[in-house]
Amino acid sequence: MMGRLKSFVRPLVSPAVLLWYHRFLAEAAAFVYGYPSRQMVVIGVTGTKGKTTTSVLLTRILEKVGYKVGLATTALIKVGEREELNAYKMTMLGRFKLQKLLKDMVDAGCTHAVIETSSEGILQHRHRGIAYDLALITNLTPEHLEAHGGFDAYRDAKRELFRAVSTRPPKAVGGKVVPRTFVVNGCFFDAARFMDMPADRLVTFHMEDGCERCVVPPAFLRIGYTRLMATQLVLSADAVSFRVGETALRLGMPGRASAWNALAAFAAAAALGVPQKTAVDALAAVTGVPGRIERITAGQPFTAIVDYAHEPESFRQIFDAVGKPAGRIIHVFGATGGGRDSARRPVMGEISSTRADIVIVTTDDPYDDDPAELNRQVIAGVKGKILGETLHDIVDRRAAIAKAVECARPDALVLVTGKGAEQAMVLSGGRKIPWDDRTILREEIAKRYGTLHASS
Repeated sequence: MMGRLKSFVRPLVSPAVLLWYHRFLAEAAAFVYGYPSRQMVVIGVTGTKGKTTTSVLLTRILEKVGYKVGLATTALIKVGEREELNAYKMTMLGRFKLQKLLKDMVDAGCTHAVIETSSEGILQHRHRGIAYDLALITNLTPEHLEAHGGFDAYRDAKRELFRAVSTRPPKAVGGKVVPRTFVVNGCFFDAARFMDMPADRLVTFHMEDGCERCVVPPAFLRIGYTRLMATQLVLSADAVSFRVGETALRLGMPGRASAWNALAAFAAAAALGVPQKTAVDALAAVTGVPGRIERITAGQPFTAIVDYAHEPESFRQIFDAVGKPAGRIIHVFGATGGGRDSARRPVMGEISSTRADIVIVTTDDPYDDDPAELNRQVIAGVKGKILGETLHDIVDRRAAIAKAVECARPDALVLVTGKGAEQAMVLSGGRKIPWDDRTILREEIAKRYGTLHASS
């Protein structure tokens, strides 16, 4: 009912009025809950890719130090020792829910909060009323351009997190003044745009493969800054390793993107004064992040992976991460509705058809769009596949996953992407139904093989 009411009212209100309304709600929520973020060190993580994984990795590092940490990401919500999957289908919660969560963190004794801060959340002013101390950007590639009105507007929305850090008054936590800190991936072409505001501390992180595009502003050169360069990168089927100076790091998650995420978390930890050995030990102990290159084991003779990849660049990254198995790659995915970057749908179809042996196109989160039409737009980009043999158009997502299990032979890889560990599917009118790709995949494997074991 509420979703239908919002859909009716929104077209009647000008965008400017709507944004001021969002801003008022954010400030009001912070006031109602007593500005809880002022009592913790607050880290905001933004970027196009890797926000969730980087946030979780940084949380594990801070916990290794002994801090009690709060966490809010697409995948996980954590308040001290209590940790659960994000059931809200939102990266950044609504203003009142988010401020209540921050209040719960304070009440639980958390000294640090790690908040995944999306461009959409920033656009709706959900970051308002949060006293951020550290802003981290993982990377920046074109995404959500229709919602923002172009790449420059998308980039500038991300910059607002850094502005929030730059313009806040000094804050003391535990009797110590917390420096305003920027942590920036120095290897994307617009990195300098995230360092053109004043702050007290700057850390940039880089990979060794020709990444020299980062020009640090003179203001930071005067106060000094830290530059972390990853070298000797090694990628394996189930892990990444690299060095930062004399320090060797390893993370038990595959793919170049995982190395970047580990490096970003390591850089943020360094900015927060965490000893390098503590960060190294914490990263080495991580076995995975829910719905991010997550292996599913339920007694099947093939490999099964669930991942959140839902747009072209993340498709390339996940295919690079999983490599080429001995058998076939069977890829299950769909396109998100609700006005999400329609131009990328055929591109996703093309990438999948060039990297996977069998492509199964299905429903993702259709919102008010026709799932069959979303599938058609994806299939328009598919190349070199035969419908009914190496290409399947199956609107029912459970049936699509079941088809992938049916097609899998020993040594094959079933790759289910788009939703990761999300706990709901969004249908027309904003209606949500319970959903978890990992659970569905285990159940369909169990139906076929008569066994069901926990995910590894």
